Amino acid sequence: MTDDLAPGARVPLLDLALQNARIRDDARRAMDRVCDSGAFVLGPQVARFEDAYAAFCGVEHAVGVGNGTDALHLALRAAGVGPGDEVVVPANTFVATAEAVVLAGAELVLVDCDEDLLIDVDAVAARVGPRTRVVAGVDLYGQVAPFERLREVVGPGVVLLEDAAQSQGATRWGRPAGACADLAATSFYPGKNLGAFGDAGAVTTDDPLIARRLRQLRNHGGEARYEHDLVGTNSRMDSLQAAVLEVKLEHLKEWNAERDAAAARYATLLADLPGVRLPRALPGNEHVWHLYVVRVAQRDAVQRRLAEHGIDTGIHYPTPVHLLPAFAGLGLGAGSFPVAERAATEILSLPMFPGITAAQQQRVAEELVAAVRADGGSGTAGAGGKS
Repeated sequence: MTDDLAPGARVPLLDLALQNARIRDDARRAMDRVCDSGAFVLGPQVARFEDAYAAFCGVEHAVGVGNGTDALHLALRAAGVGPGDEVVVPANTFVATAEAVVLAGAELVLVDCDEDLLIDVDAVAARVGPRTRVVAGVDLYGQVAPFERLREVVGPGVVLLEDAAQSQGATRWGRPAGACADLAATSFYPGKNLGAFGDAGAVTTDDPLIARRLRQLRNHGGEARYEHDLVGTNSRMDSLQAAVLEVKLEHLKEWNAERDAAAARYATLLADLPGVRLPRALPGNEHVWHLYVVRVAQRDAVQRRLAEHGIDTGIHYPTPVHLLPAFAGLGLGAGSFPVAERAATEILSLPMFPGITAAQQQRVAEELVAAVRADGGSGTAGAGGKS
């Protein structure tokens, strides 16, 4: 790996080829072992990865499933969620968090986020009612939601679900992501901090009854062939994906450390840039920087100029859940969740991946400075300015 950067070279938002080149030989050998065994679905490699991931998260059980959306949906079902129940979800999340509630047959209840874009605990406290069964906190962009505060406001009778799809390896007050709530759902989509070579997901928990129910639900309602104790689905983890994930898990701490160093470098490079609000790690959080998301006035114009100059960026996410056509039936129009709505017009994800070079980040910073100044970046994005 070189730190040289050719003039005008494109800087990608994510470079999976760079990461995968570092583990290609080990991954091939692991996949060859699966091919030799012929156990392609829920084979021994799945059980081995589940044990390794449970240990990594500091929980008793990890149950591998087909993808992150299934992990959320089946976690809710395993927790007993169904018609008549309410599930509280932040408005600024990927649509899968909300979809899972509908798929489980429950009523979706949305709340706003705080200025750090995590679920607003005060809003949860105001919205929890007698039909609230679950509150789902989302570990957004790589840091864990404040679950200890959520527990204080919802009490012991409400299940806390951690959407940990973006926080593999993060901690809150020393507790690993995946172990900060009653149960947690994660995604191993290729672009995650721990990503497969396709789709996969998992649910983690210390509850043996929930774990058993999950193993049934993912396998047509039974743990063994032709046993159908529940109405389940087909969401079994592929052994090839488990084999790749087991290899990658050994590198996750190293890769997260590289992300952390890159985040610190961005913080230095962009420290004195008016009109740009930088992300921060909350007290108690060890952030793993799945995404490095700044908030920028005139975001769309800035993003266009960056693209013209070879800098790839993203928006995670451009539309809050309540303003998506799929959820128009909630009857929640613009103005319902002002913090999430304002953030959706300002957030900009900068290139972030293990192995990003100082030269690439320097170029990103230079182009961002130029783009902000070109578009009159004297305003302040979001409340509170830079963090």
